[in-house]
Amino acid sequence: MSAMLRLNVDMKSSSLGIGEVAGRFGLATHVLRHWESVGLLAPARAAGDRRRYGEGDLYRIATILRAKEAGFGLDDIREMFAVPAERREVLRRRRAALVRRIDEARASLELIECALGCEHDDFTRCATFRAMLDASVAARPDGARRTRPEGAPPTARPSAELP
Repeated sequence: MSAMLRLNVDMKSSSLGIGEVAGRFGLATHVLRHWESVGLLAPARAAGDRRRYGEGDLYRIATILRAKEAGFGLDDIREMFAVPAERREVLRRRRAALVRRIDEARASLELIECALGCEHDDFTRCATFRAMLDASVAARPDGARRTRPEGAPPTARPSAELP
């Protein structure tokens, strides 16, 4: 379950200690301390220099966790929080990377569905299955991957078994 769904904040005017907050999010306390040391968190301090986390801190932690789930690194998250003028660029970069990951996951799902639906004894010898792998097999000498154009269906070939 994601951090945002687990948040369920009912804090009124109280604050929470580091152990309570760590437990709420399923984190080790050292993670919160690290995030503070790299400038992602700045909890209030109480007597004895104890950290006290308010509602805003909890939402910030939930945002950090959600950003990490989306593939953001701590540097990008810090930049997003600290430099509002650069926030959109950070978000655009991460969005592009996430769209690539989603496309790759969809292509993987298509490949799995093809293999599951194949009636050949050895699906790896099926022409349709192999057609889906053509771009990977025909890798360019410079190491760059060739992929089919966005939205283009895989090359359809007869579903005959290859030698």
